[in-house]
Amino acid sequence: MVSRSIDASALRAGDRRALAKAITLIESQRDDDREASQALLNDLLPHTGNSIRIGITGVPGVGKSTFIEAFGLHLVASGHRVAVLAVDPSSPLAGGSILGDKTRMEALSREQNAFIRPSPAGSALGGVALKTRESMLLCEAAGFDVILVETVGVGQSEHQVAGMLDYFCLLMLPGGGDELQGIKKGILELADTIVINKADGDGAGLARMSRQHTASAMALIKHSESWQPQVLTCSALHNEGVTDIWDMVQAFRNQSADGVDVIAVKRAEQNLAWMNQLVDELLRLGLKRHPRVAQEMPALEQQVKNAEITPLAAAMEVMRLSLS
Repeated sequence: MVSRSIDASALRAGDRRALAKAITLIESQRDDDREASQALLNDLLPHTGNSIRIGITGVPGVGKSTFIEAFGLHLVASGHRVAVLAVDPSSPLAGGSILGDKTRMEALSREQNAFIRPSPAGSALGGVALKTRESMLLCEAAGFDVILVETVGVGQSEHQVAGMLDYFCLLMLPGGGDELQGIKKGILELADTIVINKADGDGAGLARMSRQHTASAMALIKHSESWQPQVLTCSALHNEGVTDIWDMVQAFRNQSADGVDVIAVKRAEQNLAWMNQLVDELLRLGLKRHPRVAQEMPALEQQVKNAEITPLAAAMEVMRLSLS
């Protein structure tokens, strides 16, 4: 059972234990915990929004955890408070996650002004936990002014990840390959900055070539009129190029279009999209709990499996049952 005795004042004072308990609360699937978490979020909402929310993604092996640790240590040394929400992949069979990000970011986890929270991705699209948005709000209320969200990997569903963040950083490997394939997936057009990581040793020259090729590919993509994404190189292992990336984030944060705060407008649109997504999820949840739907669903599912009725016909029957 999840404890619902969350000390909101301790959380606002930056108590990491209170923050961890609050995130556990919002991740709970219990109805009473869901109500308690929403009450907590409503109380804390006036104290949120004072951060830059940065998403970091890339293929497995690109060095996301090493990069985030080097980046986070730089930010902490510069006086920032950094929260890392690291989404761990869940097993499609057992459903469990390793949740080992603290062991991969050992130095950062020891910093007083850093907070690392691994969360299972579960079945969420885009490699991001279902409650990541709420977790970001809690971290902001706790005084963390930089939120880093590490996602599982890359794919077309990364659109959902980009839809909850201010800034989206794509990590690539030197010689990481077919930039045109990246365009087809729609990943490059989401990125606000592309970083060629592991630009050290024998990979330094290859990284410079990859930077040129990727920059050429980016020139073919239409982006926001107020921001042209840049391609940078970095060696997170040797802490080289990290400062340049933060400078780029700052430039992005300070941009405006005709005097309008671009990030504020972006967040307002994201909140509306978030509301619509939650409406869809709550409707599905309500359908599953409807007595007649729950009673008839096994038979409908079997009929669909046996090709006795079409999926659309079954879905329409579910809707009819829910309204009866």
